[in-house]
Amino acid sequence: MALHVALRHPDKIAALVVLGATRGIHDEAVRQQRRDRDGTLAQHLLDVGVDTFLNEWLAQPMFASLPNDAEERDARRHNTASGLASSLLFAGTGTQSWLEDPLRTLNVPTLALAGAGDDRFAAEARALSRTVPTGTFALIPGAGHAAHLQQPALTARLIETFCSNYG
Repeated sequence: MALHVALRHPDKIAALVVLGATRGIHDEAVRQQRRDRDGTLAQHLLDVGVDTFLNEWLAQPMFASLPNDAEERDARRHNTASGLASSLLFAGTGTQSWLEDPLRTLNVPTLALAGAGDDRFAAEARALSRTVPTGTFALIPGAGHAAHLQQPALTARLIETFCSNYG
């Protein structure tokens, strides 16, 4: 979402930091497959409820390194099944436009972050930083897909350091 806002209103943004962001899915057929999969997942979520879905979701390999934090899990349980399903249906990666070409025109200093243990989004952070003319990237050691939860102090320090140059 931050990338879309930056592209629409670059004059209102001094700098941009994204964590685990993606340029989208280039291939329309693959994007449609993602929308279909997210639709199936949204229906499953509505069928089984938030608690069961949350257990299944967090059991995925991409979250294996996430600390088993009861407070964080409780916070996630405050979501509703319909709200989470809507997020999958209307804000999932499959619904987003491919942003590589528009990002080539974004002249806003941009920091793309990802957990070092999240191979897919680490590669995407590198690619995103090469696409934006004033882009850079950093990987957060000791973190996977949820770097802000796994290494909160280091994530904050990287963001603060980057933003201190543009405040």
